[in-house]
Amino acid sequence: MRIVYIHQYYCNPGMAGGIRSYEQARRLVARGHTVDVITTDITPGARELGWRTTVDDGITVHWFRVPYNNNMSFARRIRAFAEFMVVAAAKAARLRADLVFATSTPLTVAVPGVIAAKLRRVPFVFEVRDLWPEVPIEMGALRNPVLRGVAGGLANWAYRNASEVIALSPGMADGVVARRPGTPTTVIPNAADLELFAVDPERVRAFRAGHDWLGDRPLLVYTGALGVVNGVEYLVRAMHTASLVDPDLRFLIVGHGKEWEPTKALAAKLGIKDKVVHMREKVPKSELPVILGAATMSSSTVRPIPGLWNNSANKFFDALAASRPIAINHGGWMADLLTETGAGLVLDPEDTEKAGAELAVHLRDEQWLQQARDAAHRLAVERFSRDLLFERFEAVLHRAAPANQPARL
Repeated sequence: MRIVYIHQYYCNPGMAGGIRSYEQARRLVARGHTVDVITTDITPGARELGWRTTVDDGITVHWFRVPYNNNMSFARRIRAFAEFMVVAAAKAARLRADLVFATSTPLTVAVPGVIAAKLRRVPFVFEVRDLWPEVPIEMGALRNPVLRGVAGGLANWAYRNASEVIALSPGMADGVVARRPGTPTTVIPNAADLELFAVDPERVRAFRAGHDWLGDRPLLVYTGALGVVNGVEYLVRAMHTASLVDPDLRFLIVGHGKEWEPTKALAAKLGIKDKVVHMREKVPKSELPVILGAATMSSSTVRPIPGLWNNSANKFFDALAASRPIAINHGGWMADLLTETGAGLVLDPEDTEKAGAELAVHLRDEQWLQQARDAAHRLAVERFSRDLLFERFEAVLHRAAPANQPARL
Protein backbone atom coordinates (compact mmCIF):
# COMPACT_ATOMS: atom_id res chain seq x y z
CA MET A 1 0.00 0.00 0.00
CA ARG A 2 1.20 3.53 -0.79
CA ILE A 3 0.47 5.85 2.15
CA VAL A 4 0.68 9.63 2.22
CA TYR A 5 1.24 10.53 5.88
CA ILE A 6 0.64 14.18 6.85
CA HIS A 7 2.07 15.34 10.17
CA GLN A 8 2.94 19.01 10.56
CA TYR A 9 5.48 18.40 13.34
CA TYR A 10 7.08 15.06 12.49
CA CYS A 11 10.26 14.11 14.41
CA ASN A 12 12.81 11.31 14.11
CA PRO A 13 14.95 10.07 17.05
CA GLY A 14 17.67 12.60 16.28
CA MET A 15 15.22 15.43 16.97
CA ALA A 16 13.60 16.71 20.15
CA GLY A 17 9.97 15.65 20.20
CA GLY A 18 7.58 12.74 20.00
CA ILE A 19 8.45 10.00 17.50
CA ARG A 20 5.07 8.28 17.18
CA SER A 21 4.81 9.04 13.45
CA TYR A 22 8.39 7.95 12.78
CA GLU A 23 7.92 4.66 14.65
CA GLN A 24 4.63 3.91 12.91
CA ALA A 25 5.94 4.86 9.48
CA ARG A 26 9.15 2.80 9.73
CA ARG A 27 7.13 -0.25 10.77
CA LEU A 28 4.84 0.29 7.81
CA VAL A 29 7.90 0.35 5.53
CA ALA A 30 9.21 -2.84 7.15
CA ARG A 31 5.86 -4.49 6.31
CA GLY A 32 6.30 -3.62 2.63
CA HIS A 33 4.28 -0.39 2.46
CA THR A 34 5.55 2.81 0.83
CA VAL A 35 5.29 5.90 3.04
CA ASP A 36 5.62 9.58 2.08
CA VAL A 37 5.58 11.90 5.09
CA ILE A 38 4.66 15.55 4.52
CA THR A 39 5.88 17.82 7.31
CA THR A 40 7.51 21.13 8.27
CA ASP A 41 11.09 22.04 9.00
CA ILE A 42 11.06 24.29 12.08
CA THR A 43 14.80 24.21 12.84
CA PRO A 44 16.39 27.67 13.26
CA GLY A 45 18.06 29.18 10.24
CA ALA A 46 17.44 31.02 7.01
CA ARG A 47 14.21 30.15 5.28
CA GLU A 48 14.65 28.04 2.17
CA LEU A 49 12.38 28.04 -0.82
CA GLY A 50 10.50 24.91 -1.79
CA TRP A 51 10.58 21.34 -0.53
CA ARG A 52 13.50 19.34 0.82
CA THR A 53 13.36 15.52 0.74
CA THR A 54 15.17 13.04 3.00
CA VAL A 55 14.89 9.33 3.73
CA ASP A 56 14.48 8.15 7.34
CA ASP A 57 14.86 4.37 7.57
CA GLY A 58 13.03 3.87 4.30
CA ILE A 59 10.46 6.66 4.95
CA THR A 60 10.47 9.40 2.32
CA VAL A 61 10.08 12.68 4.22
CA HIS A 62 9.12 15.91 2.43
CA TRP A 63 10.04 19.01 4.49
CA PHE A 64 8.80 22.56 3.94
CA ARG A 65 10.16 25.30 6.17
CA VAL A 66 7.36 26.94 8.14
CA PRO A 67 8.69 28.77 11.23
CA TYR A 68 6.98 27.82 14.48
CA ASN A 69 7.69 27.91 18.22
CA ASN A 70 5.77 28.05 21.49
CA ASN A 71 6.61 31.72 21.99
CA MET A 72 4.55 32.80 18.99
CA SER A 73 1.30 34.68 19.44
CA PHE A 74 -1.97 32.88 18.77
CA ALA A 75 -2.37 34.79 15.50
CA ARG A 76 1.15 33.87 14.37
CA ARG A 77 0.50 30.20 15.13
CA ILE A 78 -2.72 30.27 13.10
CA ARG A 79 -0.71 31.73 10.22
CA ALA A 80 1.78 28.83 10.44
CA PHE A 81 -1.06 26.31 10.48
CA ALA A 82 -2.68 27.94 7.45
CA GLU A 83 0.57 28.10 5.50
CA PHE A 84 1.28 24.42 6.01
CA MET A 85 -2.31 23.57 5.17
CA VAL A 86 -1.92 25.16 1.73
CA VAL A 87 1.50 23.77 0.80
CA ALA A 88 0.72 20.30 2.20
CA ALA A 89 -2.50 20.09 0.18
CA ALA A 90 -0.61 20.87 -3.03
CA LYS A 91 2.15 18.38 -2.21
CA ALA A 92 -0.16 15.56 -1.11
CA ALA A 93 -2.28 15.90 -4.23
CA ARG A 94 0.80 15.21 -6.40
CA LEU A 95 1.83 11.96 -4.64
CA ARG A 96 0.58 8.50 -5.57
CA ALA A 97 -1.52 6.97 -2.82
CA ASP A 98 -3.80 4.14 -1.81
CA LEU A 99 -4.63 5.96 1.42
CA VAL A 100 -4.09 9.40 2.94
CA PHE A 101 -3.44 9.61 6.67
CA ALA A 102 -3.28 12.87 8.66
CA THR A 103 -2.48 13.33 12.32
CA SER A 104 -3.33 16.39 14.39
CA THR A 105 -2.55 18.75 16.00
CA PRO A 106 -3.34 21.19 14.55
CA LEU A 107 -6.82 20.39 13.32
CA THR A 108 -6.04 22.13 10.02
CA VAL A 109 -3.96 19.12 8.84
CA ALA A 110 -7.28 17.46 8.03
CA VAL A 111 -7.76 19.88 5.13
CA PRO A 112 -4.83 18.69 2.96
CA GLY A 113 -5.67 15.13 3.96
CA VAL A 114 -9.27 15.30 2.79
CA ILE A 115 -8.43 17.27 -0.36
CA ALA A 116 -5.72 14.82 -1.43
CA ALA A 117 -7.91 11.79 -0.66
CA LYS A 118 -10.79 13.18 -2.70
CA LEU A 119 -8.57 14.09 -5.65
CA ARG A 120 -6.98 10.63 -5.60
CA ARG A 121 -10.30 8.94 -4.84
CA VAL A 122 -8.77 7.02 -1.94
CA PRO A 123 -9.75 6.66 1.75
CA PHE A 124 -8.78 9.20 4.39
CA VAL A 125 -7.89 8.23 7.99
CA PHE A 126 -7.65 10.98 10.61
CA GLU A 127 -5.75 10.73 13.90
CA VAL A 128 -6.86 12.94 16.80
CA ARG A 129 -4.09 13.82 19.27
CA ASP A 130 -6.04 16.59 20.98
CA LEU A 131 -9.72 17.47 20.90
CA TRP A 132 -10.10 20.68 18.92
CA PRO A 133 -11.84 23.02 19.39
CA GLU A 134 -12.99 21.66 22.77
CA VAL A 135 -9.65 22.00 24.58
CA PRO A 136 -8.74 25.53 23.34
CA ILE A 137 -12.25 26.68 24.25
CA GLU A 138 -12.04 25.22 27.75
CA MET A 139 -8.62 26.81 28.24
CA GLY A 140 -9.93 30.21 27.17
CA ALA A 141 -7.58 30.41 24.17
CA LEU A 142 -10.43 30.39 21.63
CA ARG A 143 -12.91 33.06 22.72
CA ASN A 144 -14.17 34.48 19.44
CA PRO A 145 -17.58 32.91 18.72
CA VAL A 146 -17.01 33.05 14.96
CA LEU A 147 -13.68 31.23 15.24
CA ARG A 148 -15.28 28.70 17.57
CA GLY A 149 -17.94 28.02 15.00
CA VAL A 150 -15.38 27.69 12.20
CA ALA A 151 -13.23 25.31 14.27
CA GLY A 152 -16.24 23.21 15.25
CA GLY A 153 -17.34 23.05 11.63
CA LEU A 154 -13.85 21.98 10.55
CA ALA A 155 -13.83 19.17 13.14
CA ASN A 156 -17.25 17.95 11.95
CA TRP A 157 -16.06 18.07 8.32
CA ALA A 158 -12.87 16.13 9.13
CA TYR A 159 -14.76 13.36 10.98
CA ARG A 160 -17.43 13.17 8.28
CA ASN A 161 -14.83 12.66 5.55
CA ALA A 162 -12.75 10.10 7.45
CA SER A 163 -13.18 6.40 6.75
CA GLU A 164 -12.03 5.92 10.33
CA VAL A 165 -10.71 8.08 13.16
CA ILE A 166 -7.89 7.09 15.49
CA ALA A 167 -8.04 8.71 18.94
CA LEU A 168 -5.15 8.74 21.40
CA SER A 169 -7.31 8.24 24.48
CA PRO A 170 -10.78 7.00 25.44
CA GLY A 171 -11.85 10.56 26.27
CA MET A 172 -10.79 11.80 22.85
CA ALA A 173 -12.74 8.97 21.23
CA ASP A 174 -15.81 9.95 23.26
CA GLY A 175 -15.39 13.54 22.08
CA VAL A 176 -15.23 12.49 18.43
CA VAL A 177 -18.36 10.35 18.70
CA ALA A 178 -20.20 13.02 20.70
CA ARG A 179 -19.56 15.53 17.92
CA ARG A 180 -20.34 13.11 15.09
CA PRO A 181 -22.23 9.99 16.27
CA GLY A 182 -21.48 6.85 14.33
CA THR A 183 -17.94 7.84 13.35
CA PRO A 184 -15.83 4.64 13.29
CA THR A 185 -13.27 5.36 15.99
CA THR A 186 -10.38 3.28 17.36
CA VAL A 187 -8.34 4.15 20.46
CA ILE A 188 -4.59 3.77 19.95
CA PRO A 189 -2.70 5.68 22.67
CA ASN A 190 0.91 6.72 22.61
CA ALA A 191 3.29 3.84 23.15
CA ALA A 192 6.23 2.59 25.18
CA ASP A 193 9.38 2.20 23.07
CA LEU A 194 10.92 -0.68 25.00
CA GLU A 195 13.89 -1.18 22.68
CA LEU A 196 14.83 2.50 22.74
CA PHE A 197 14.70 2.70 26.54
CA ALA A 198 16.69 -0.49 27.18
CA VAL A 199 19.71 1.57 28.25
CA ASP A 200 23.12 0.30 29.42
CA PRO A 201 23.35 0.71 33.24
CA GLU A 202 26.94 1.95 32.85
CA ARG A 203 25.68 4.95 30.88
CA VAL A 204 23.21 5.71 33.66
CA ARG A 205 25.94 5.50 36.32
CA ALA A 206 28.15 7.77 34.21
CA PHE A 207 25.34 10.31 33.89
CA ARG A 208 24.82 10.46 37.64
CA ALA A 209 28.54 10.57 38.38
CA GLY A 210 29.04 13.32 35.81
CA HIS A 211 26.73 15.72 37.67
CA ASP A 212 28.04 16.83 41.05
CA TRP A 213 24.61 18.06 42.09
CA LEU A 214 23.12 14.60 41.58
CA GLY A 215 25.38 11.70 42.55
CA ASP A 216 23.26 9.06 44.28
CA ARG A 217 20.49 11.45 45.39
CA PRO A 218 16.80 10.75 44.60
CA LEU A 219 15.84 12.40 41.30
CA LEU A 220 12.47 13.49 39.92
CA VAL A 221 12.53 14.36 36.21
CA TYR A 222 10.23 16.23 33.86
CA THR A 223 10.92 15.86 30.13
CA GLY A 224 8.99 17.67 27.44
CA ALA A 225 7.25 20.91 26.59
CA LEU A 226 7.03 23.79 29.04
CA GLY A 227 3.91 25.28 27.52
CA VAL A 228 0.92 27.03 29.00
CA VAL A 229 -1.00 23.75 29.27
CA ASN A 230 1.77 21.92 31.14
CA GLY A 231 1.94 24.00 34.31
CA VAL A 232 5.43 22.82 35.29
CA GLU A 233 5.59 25.48 38.01
CA TYR A 234 3.34 23.09 39.97
CA LEU A 235 6.29 20.70 40.27
CA VAL A 236 8.71 23.48 41.18
CA ARG A 237 6.47 24.49 44.09
CA ALA A 238 5.95 20.86 45.12
CA MET A 239 9.68 20.16 45.10
CA HIS A 240 10.30 23.28 47.14
CA THR A 241 8.06 21.80 49.82
CA ALA A 242 9.68 18.36 49.41
CA SER A 243 13.17 19.83 49.82
CA LEU A 244 12.21 21.35 53.18
CA VAL A 245 11.59 17.78 54.35
CA ASP A 246 14.59 16.27 52.54
CA PRO A 247 17.20 18.75 51.22
CA ASP A 248 18.93 16.02 49.19
CA LEU A 249 16.05 15.58 46.73
CA ARG A 250 16.69 16.79 43.19
CA PHE A 251 14.44 17.83 40.29
CA LEU A 252 15.64 17.94 36.67
CA ILE A 253 13.62 19.69 33.95
CA VAL A 254 14.56 18.84 30.35
CA GLY A 255 12.58 20.67 27.70
CA HIS A 256 11.62 23.91 26.06
CA GLY A 257 8.69 26.23 25.61
CA LYS A 258 7.01 29.48 26.47
CA GLU A 259 7.09 28.83 30.22
CA TRP A 260 10.85 28.13 30.39
CA GLU A 261 11.84 31.55 31.71
CA PRO A 262 8.90 31.90 34.16
CA THR A 263 9.66 28.42 35.51
CA LYS A 264 13.32 29.29 35.98
CA ALA A 265 12.39 32.59 37.62
CA LEU A 266 10.07 30.81 40.07
CA ALA A 267 12.81 28.36 41.06
CA ALA A 268 15.15 31.32 41.65
CA LYS A 269 12.52 33.17 43.69
CA LEU A 270 12.02 30.11 45.91
CA GLY A 271 15.78 29.82 46.38
CA ILE A 272 16.08 26.34 44.85
CA LYS A 273 17.41 27.07 41.34
CA ASP A 274 20.65 25.15 40.66
CA LYS A 275 20.27 23.57 44.09
CA VAL A 276 17.14 21.44 44.09
CA VAL A 277 15.88 22.42 40.62
CA HIS A 278 18.15 22.00 37.61
CA MET A 279 17.13 22.87 34.05
CA ARG A 280 18.48 21.60 30.75
CA GLU A 281 17.44 22.61 27.24
CA LYS A 282 15.61 20.07 25.08
CA VAL A 283 17.58 17.07 23.86
CA PRO A 284 17.05 14.61 20.99
CA LYS A 285 14.72 11.73 21.78
CA SER A 286 17.71 9.36 21.60
CA GLU A 287 19.20 10.98 24.73
CA LEU A 288 16.13 10.59 26.92
CA PRO A 289 16.69 6.90 27.84
CA VAL A 290 19.80 7.72 29.88
CA ILE A 291 18.07 10.62 31.63
CA LEU A 292 15.03 8.53 32.53
CA GLY A 293 17.30 5.64 33.45
CA ALA A 294 18.92 7.96 36.02
CA ALA A 295 15.54 9.07 37.39
CA THR A 296 14.01 7.80 40.58
CA MET A 297 10.61 8.96 39.31
CA SER A 298 9.30 10.78 36.25
CA SER A 299 6.45 13.29 36.10
CA SER A 300 3.77 14.74 33.84
CA THR A 301 1.57 17.70 34.68
CA VAL A 302 -1.24 19.80 33.22
CA ARG A 303 -3.13 22.80 34.46
CA PRO A 304 -6.32 22.03 36.45
CA ILE A 305 -8.60 21.95 33.40
CA PRO A 306 -10.64 18.73 33.00
CA GLY A 307 -10.41 18.84 29.21
CA LEU A 308 -6.66 18.24 29.52
CA TRP A 309 -7.19 14.98 31.40
CA ASN A 310 -7.83 13.20 28.10
CA ASN A 311 -4.24 13.72 26.97
CA SER A 312 -1.90 10.89 25.97
CA ALA A 313 1.44 12.42 26.97
CA ASN A 314 4.57 10.90 25.46
CA LYS A 315 6.40 11.41 28.75
CA PHE A 316 3.94 9.10 30.51
CA PHE A 317 4.71 6.23 28.13
CA ASP A 318 8.44 6.99 28.08
CA ALA A 319 8.41 6.50 31.86
CA LEU A 320 6.68 3.15 31.45
CA ALA A 321 9.21 2.11 28.79
CA ALA A 322 12.04 3.01 31.20
CA SER A 323 10.31 1.10 34.05
CA ARG A 324 10.06 4.27 36.10
CA PRO A 325 7.17 5.35 38.34
CA ILE A 326 5.44 8.49 37.16
CA ALA A 327 3.72 11.25 39.15
CA ILE A 328 0.83 13.14 37.54
CA ASN A 329 -1.44 15.89 38.88
CA HIS A 330 -4.73 15.21 37.13
CA GLY A 331 -7.61 12.80 36.83
CA GLY A 332 -8.73 10.85 33.79
CA TRP A 333 -7.75 7.59 32.19
CA MET A 334 -4.03 7.75 33.03
CA ALA A 335 -4.81 8.51 36.66
CA ASP A 336 -7.11 5.48 36.68
CA LEU A 337 -4.25 3.34 35.29
CA LEU A 338 -1.87 4.45 38.04
CA THR A 339 -4.46 3.87 40.75
CA GLU A 340 -5.32 0.45 39.32
CA THR A 341 -1.73 -0.77 38.88
CA GLY A 342 0.37 1.15 41.41
CA ALA A 343 2.75 2.36 38.66
CA GLY A 344 2.97 5.88 40.07
CA LEU A 345 1.36 8.71 42.03
CA VAL A 346 -1.75 10.79 41.39
CA LEU A 347 -1.07 14.11 43.12
CA ASP A 348 -3.62 16.67 44.27
CA PRO A 349 -3.99 19.12 41.35
CA GLU A 350 -4.56 22.12 43.59
CA ASP A 351 -2.35 21.50 46.65
CA THR A 352 1.38 21.68 45.88
CA GLU A 353 2.32 21.43 49.56
CA LYS A 354 0.49 18.11 49.87
CA ALA A 355 2.05 16.98 46.60
CA GLY A 356 5.51 17.90 47.86
CA ALA A 357 5.01 15.93 51.06
CA GLU A 358 3.95 12.87 49.04
CA LEU A 359 6.93 13.16 46.74
CA ALA A 360 9.32 13.48 49.68
CA VAL A 361 8.04 10.21 51.12
CA HIS A 362 7.83 8.18 47.93
CA LEU A 363 11.18 9.27 46.47
CA ARG A 364 12.80 7.61 49.51
CA ASP A 365 10.54 4.56 49.83
CA GLU A 366 12.57 1.83 48.10
CA GLN A 367 9.94 -0.86 48.64
CA TRP A 368 7.23 1.29 47.02
CA LEU A 369 9.61 2.37 44.24
CA GLN A 370 10.45 -1.23 43.33
CA GLN A 371 6.79 -2.22 43.23
CA ALA A 372 5.99 0.83 41.09
CA ARG A 373 8.89 0.09 38.73
CA ASP A 374 7.64 -3.46 38.27
CA ALA A 375 4.10 -2.23 37.62
CA ALA A 376 5.33 0.33 35.09
CA HIS A 377 7.27 -2.37 33.26
CA ARG A 378 4.25 -4.66 33.12
CA LEU A 379 2.11 -1.88 31.65
CA ALA A 380 4.78 -1.15 29.03
CA VAL A 381 5.12 -4.78 27.96
CA GLU A 382 1.55 -6.03 28.24
CA ARG A 383 -0.57 -3.03 27.23
CA PHE A 384 1.45 -0.24 25.64
CA SER A 385 4.42 -1.66 23.75
CA ARG A 386 4.97 0.04 20.39
CA ASP A 387 4.89 -3.26 18.51
CA LEU A 388 1.59 -4.26 20.13
CA LEU A 389 -0.12 -0.97 19.33
CA PHE A 390 1.29 -0.89 15.80
CA GLU A 391 -0.67 -4.05 14.99
CA ARG A 392 -3.86 -2.18 15.90
CA PHE A 393 -2.76 0.83 13.84
CA GLU A 394 -2.00 -1.18 10.70
CA ALA A 395 -5.32 -3.00 11.04
CA VAL A 396 -7.14 0.35 10.86
CA LEU A 397 -5.32 1.24 7.64
CA HIS A 398 -6.12 -2.13 6.08
CA ARG A 399 -9.80 -1.77 6.97
CA ALA A 400 -9.84 1.62 5.28
CA ALA A 401 -7.88 0.60 2.18
CA PRO A 402 -7.68 -3.11 1.30
CA ALA A 403 -4.14 -4.21 0.45
CA ASN A 404 -5.01 -5.20 -3.14
CA GLN A 405 -6.23 -1.71 -4.04
CA PRO A 406 -3.98 -0.21 -6.76
CA ALA A 407 -2.20 3.06 -6.07
CA ARG A 408 -3.84 6.06 -7.74
CA LEU A 409 -1.68 7.82 -10.28
